[in-house]
Amino acid sequence: MKFSKKLKRNLDGFTLIEVMVVLAIIGILASLIVPNLTGRADQARIIASKQDMMSIDQALSLYKLDNASIPTSTQNLKSLVNKPTIEPIPKNWNPSGYLKKIPKDPWGNNYIYNVLEDGYNYEIISLGADGKIGGEGINADINSKDF
Repeated sequence: MKFSKKLKRNLDGFTLIEVMVVLAIIGILASLIVPNLTGRADQARIIASKQDMMSIDQALSLYKLDNASIPTSTQNLKSLVNKPTIEPIPKNWNPSGYLKKIPKDPWGNNYIYNVLEDGYNYEIISLGADGKIGGEGINADINSKDF
């Protein structure tokens, strides 16, 4: 019986000093870690956008190999998922498609697909975090022609 009373007395709780020491340690760790994490999410979204563009670029290259042309601006990126019904209809379109679905950029916007004047080259654009043309930092446009 004496042992259980002694044990109970030792488990009554934390002292105010102990709680303050733990909070101070958490504060110090947070001040060291948080600055290193800020901006990482934005950086990851930019990298993810570039990787999406590279995947789309590879799918467009396969489309071009099969059909000797790229989808027109009117046919757009949907031509990589479903066979176009707008002229020019590709004769050797892969029945499995070239992508399972067209990804959205990391900010939830559609990628912009522009066929350049020569009809053989294109650019894929993400409008960045703000979804508007132009901008700086995380709001800057990301263009497949830039990398």
